[in-house]
Amino acid sequence: MRILVVEDDKLLAKGVGLVLKKQGYEIDIAYTYEEGMTAFKGQTIDLMLLDINLKGKSGLDLCGEVRKISGVPIIFITARDTEEDMIEGFDQGCDDYIAKPFSLEVLKRRVEVILKRVGKEKKILFEDGGIRIDYDMKQVSREDTPIKLTATEYRLLEVLTQHKGQVLTREMLLEKLWDINGKFIDENTLSVNIRRLRGKIETNPKMPEWIVTVFGIGYTWGQ
Repeated sequence: MRILVVEDDKLLAKGVGLVLKKQGYEIDIAYTYEEGMTAFKGQTIDLMLLDINLKGKSGLDLCGEVRKISGVPIIFITARDTEEDMIEGFDQGCDDYIAKPFSLEVLKRRVEVILKRVGKEKKILFEDGGIRIDYDMKQVSREDTPIKLTATEYRLLEVLTQHKGQVLTREMLLEKLWDINGKFIDENTLSVNIRRLRGKIETNPKMPEWIVTVFGIGYTWGQ
């Protein structure tokens, strides 16, 4: 699980990151709105810890922007703990609220509870337009017609759809695909699988509507 900490207090951010790393989580740290948005778009994030009082645009602004493209859980960590502040945070789409100063043990427990809940809520079925995926049975269909995929093609489709709304870099995809059947997946193999998968699910593979290239970065699911 990867957690993004967006906190302008560098000492606090690094301390929180260190504690959560010891729990086995992967940690990314950002100190501003801009750094936070860049980090979110550049990685597969499972949870955000977000300070409201960032310099420039606030954590509320960042939460609102993230909510336009993702349902990733967000916990606000902030000194703004009035009822009005909390309501504003929840209105922007946060999942939990921890007021400063806070216990690191409480923070660990809150993170653990939310990530467990998210794991239980992950959809077994994915539907988008005419594309339907049964993650449990590993079956794919388009307009109710079954599509036969290789193990690598299926895993690629699974990763892209499970991170709908996020741009996945080629490096991120390679990291998730390289050990399929114990085989190494290189850049060329990834390109071949992208092309083959498009040929199986796209109406017009030359003008893809589902597996969309984000030039210079990677790929995303849908427009």
